[in-house]
Amino acid sequence: MYLDNSTTLGQNRAVLIPDGFPGQRMLVLPRPRVREFLHQEGTTRLVVTDCGYFPEAESHGRRRIAPIAQVVVMACVEGAGWCETEAGRFPVQQGQVVILPPGQPHAYGADAVDPWTLWWFHASGPEIEPFLRVAGITAGNPVRRPRDLYPVVSLMSEVLQWMERDSTTTSLVAASGAAWHVLTRLAAERARSDDSGDVIEHAVEYIRTHIVDRITVPELAAMASLSSSHFAALFKREVGYPVLQYQTLLRMARARELLDVTSATIAAIAAEVGYPDSFYFARQFKKIHGVTPREYRDQHKG
Repeated sequence: MYLDNSTTLGQNRAVLIPDGFPGQRMLVLPRPRVREFLHQEGTTRLVVTDCGYFPEAESHGRRRIAPIAQVVVMACVEGAGWCETEAGRFPVQQGQVVILPPGQPHAYGADAVDPWTLWWFHASGPEIEPFLRVAGITAGNPVRRPRDLYPVVSLMSEVLQWMERDSTTTSLVAASGAAWHVLTRLAAERARSDDSGDVIEHAVEYIRTHIVDRITVPELAAMASLSSSHFAALFKREVGYPVLQYQTLLRMARARELLDVTSATIAAIAAEVGYPDSFYFARQFKKIHGVTPREYRDQHKG
């Protein structure tokens, strides 16, 4: 039986099958081993507690009214499904990834007509919740569409391979590293369930390829056919910085590179990264780095 579309997170009127599919792979780490791993010195960040691969998982789903302590990550490589949090119900399509934060009730299930094929894992650790908050991965935004799903799925496959090998510290560290990499990739992606991120990606690429030019918010907003205020709010939400501050960060990154690998003068470098006034450039550089461009160049690096 499938979950009825009218069923809400607080109801449990239908039966969902958590596992048991032809061709599936699944590994559950014994909970005493989870606790032991998280208390070992150097392994306290994250541990994969469960992982698997479910092909064409007909009737698959879970409904957790009582929250669990793990983040749930599911990559839909074929078919479709849905997930629910206290923020509502979200469709899940091929190419999308579901990230359900720990400590919150949720539900998810395969589409009745076109059941999903999933790579998935659960992970626990004290740094997961604050990391997800900083990354903007919340119960209100649990579905993301990476630009390229392949690297994410490759890492999730690596998680499962290490977990299937054995439960030694070496294998668990390797699996945890791959899982952490999945989360950081998803956090770095400005991927969302709507198309707003495409607008921002185009703007970011434009800024990166016009690093020397004077760029204004109204100019970028006009390209996106948005009001300046809407575009500015959208950009800061997706990138984490206002437009002009982001351009300054890009300019300074290029300036550091030129200071490190060339013998060009400070004035020449300032001009190459968009500052015709080298004194203004030096002031901006020191404001960000705490040292002047010349002092930065003289530092020992590498």
